[in-house]
Amino acid sequence: MENVLDVDSSIHLHDVAGASGVTVTLRGGDVAVVLLHVIRRFHYEIDELRRGDVIGWRHPGKVRKGLAESNQASGTAVQIRPGFYPSGVRGGFFPNQVVTIRDILADCDGVVRWGGDDKHPDEALFYVDVESGDGRLLKLAEKIRGWDWTPGRGAGSGVDPLQPSRRHAAERLARQQS
Repeated sequence: MENVLDVDSSIHLHDVAGASGVTVTLRGGDVAVVLLHVIRRFHYEIDELRRGDVIGWRHPGKVRKGLAESNQASGTAVQIRPGFYPSGVRGGFFPNQVVTIRDILADCDGVVRWGGDDKHPDEALFYVDVESGDGRLLKLAEKIRGWDWTPGRGAGSGVDPLQPSRRHAAERLARQQS
């Protein structure tokens, strides 16, 4: 948990590449790499994001403890358009958008969880679902960094979430995380 944002904090303001003017406060390092990838894929493949659409870190006193949104207090979660997808409500996305969300999660190898799958749904919420120091986070961040440096890979590369192998991976992960 981080109580304040300052120069000594591990929470930093990040620009979302490809989304003009969109910024988000997140824990730095591998967490930021992974969550920025999720945000960029949302922007490119689900709906264009604008300034103010993404909320990252929130003060611990401003999150509801016991709910997944409390991950925002550690800078390891983001809410994308929370006003469009209110907490406690399911069905805010069209079926094709859910297919894309599932593909994004499969790309993240189970490291990221979607709040839409939680008992108390929060379809705006995406959060890191592994403990600090878990090697899967580092491995995923390295994979994403490689994509970012390779033309035609990663967010915005035009992957087809309907491709059978991608659909199977996404459906398998959805069963595991449900």
